[in-house]
Amino acid sequence: MSAFERRSIISGIGQSAVGRRLGRSGVDLTIEASLAAIADAGLDVADIDGLATYPGASPGGEAFSGPSSPEIQDALRLKVNWHSGGLEGPAQLAAVVNAVLAVGAGLANHVLVYRTVTEASAQGAGGRAGIGVGGAGADSIATKGIGGVLQWSIPFRAYSPAIWLALVAQRHFHTYGTTSEQLAQIALNQRRNAAENPNAVYREPLTLDDYFASRMIATPFHLFDCDAPVDGSTAFVVSRAEHASALDHAAVGIESVGTALKGRPSWDQFDDMTTMAARDAGAMVWTRTELTPADVDVAELYDGFSFLTMVWLEALGFCGKGESGAFVEGGTRIALDGALPVNTHGGQLSAGRLHGFGHIHEACVQLRGEGGARQVAGAEVAAVANGGGPIGGAMLLVRER
Repeated sequence: MSAFERRSIISGIGQSAVGRRLGRSGVDLTIEASLAAIADAGLDVADIDGLATYPGASPGGEAFSGPSSPEIQDALRLKVNWHSGGLEGPAQLAAVVNAVLAVGAGLANHVLVYRTVTEASAQGAGGRAGIGVGGAGADSIATKGIGGVLQWSIPFRAYSPAIWLALVAQRHFHTYGTTSEQLAQIALNQRRNAAENPNAVYREPLTLDDYFASRMIATPFHLFDCDAPVDGSTAFVVSRAEHASALDHAAVGIESVGTALKGRPSWDQFDDMTTMAARDAGAMVWTRTELTPADVDVAELYDGFSFLTMVWLEALGFCGKGESGAFVEGGTRIALDGALPVNTHGGQLSAGRLHGFGHIHEACVQLRGEGGARQVAGAEVAAVANGGGPIGGAMLLVRER
């Protein structure tokens, strides 16, 4: 078995200010996060010889895509041996996996990886538009009409992932008896965790009554099942494993990655409509390590919508197929002091939608023992998962002794 993952570490982490409608440019936020990550890794800008981002220039518009890798390379005056920025791959984790591959192959020694969003400022005071309908996608639809996979959904008013994923959730409810009360525990747990995170955008208490009183977005999703758009940037430095000895903090090792997709790359034509790409990516993680789900101390699982966290709990083997509802029922098992603390920073539902990179950042914070009031004692192994629908990626991170 190849162990390319273990040739690399996450040596530095950085995050810009995170908030609703900060009114700052994506480049500005990215530079703040990147300089913080580089300094945290004990490096200078001149030491960075690789660069990666997700999704790079994409049709989602600048607010979703963030600045391209050429923009950041130029802003930091980087001289790189390797660089990458693209939309396709195993979800947002593609940028990290690409960096690990590059370091493992000897193409670079220190790769700066970043993800930046300014969706809250772009949204302004108006409503939130669906992908492909609002923002840059609206002009394309108006001039060229609807094409690709959207031609099969938009005519039926299935405008956004909220609707596409609600259909999958409804199927799970129907097949396995999952309930809205169980689904609500994801949002309630993450709000409790966010109360201990000074950088979270929503920290006030959330009750089950509050949850059910919120408006319905797409059955069974209420408002609090949906992530909160923010402005912010998160950056990491992926370095050669040998750099660990130069750090003044614990290094975070990459134990294994999961990048597989064996079903159809489709939101609505997957072979099992109670799951998605998470199934294959989650299974692959355990083929590349001797660790098991029982060894995981914290799980930072994607939550663009609350149901996605439940999908990842099943895909990564923390519970059986169809058993995620029972697993999260009551919220005790996934709490900070539970058997498997989940989304310890508040996730995207309460800490803010940093499009998966917030989960990676929080996993590193936990493994480095820097979580403050939300720190899980003795955390040494973290599972991270990004993505939903036809894209998904997962990895295990470990505290390097």
